[in-house]
Amino acid sequence: MPVNHPFTSPATDDLDPATAKARGYDIVVNGWELGGGSIRIHRPDVQRKVFEALGMASDEAEEKFGFLLSAFRYGVPPHGGIAIGLDRVAMVLAGVENIREVIPFPKTQSGTDLLTGAPAEVDEAQLRDLGIRLWERTPDKR
Repeated sequence: MPVNHPFTSPATDDLDPATAKARGYDIVVNGWELGGGSIRIHRPDVQRKVFEALGMASDEAEEKFGFLLSAFRYGVPPHGGIAIGLDRVAMVLAGVENIREVIPFPKTQSGTDLLTGAPAEVDEAQLRDLGIRLWERTPDKR
């Protein structure tokens, strides 16, 4: 199992899952991770080798990620990115140890959002547009 997603470029030719290193990075301040990112794989041969190293068969890789492998064939420039959690930066600047202290609109433990009232009932037209059908669960139907 990859520690992160399987699209981070390897740092070397070593693709052994026990020893491979990735071109990923984190920004850490005073022991707190504020963000992270990576250089992504941009070559189809390398992406296939990574999938193989993870035990993914060629047909499974094509089924799940064929769109990506196909796009790579047209030539993708090396690319990467980083994401910084502004809530984490605010936590460090505020000197608190719990991120919940700085999140302006926290979710509750039940997953509801007190600001928006989510989750809420979905309009029948929206369900139809998405091809989703709802039914009530009864004890005899699992």
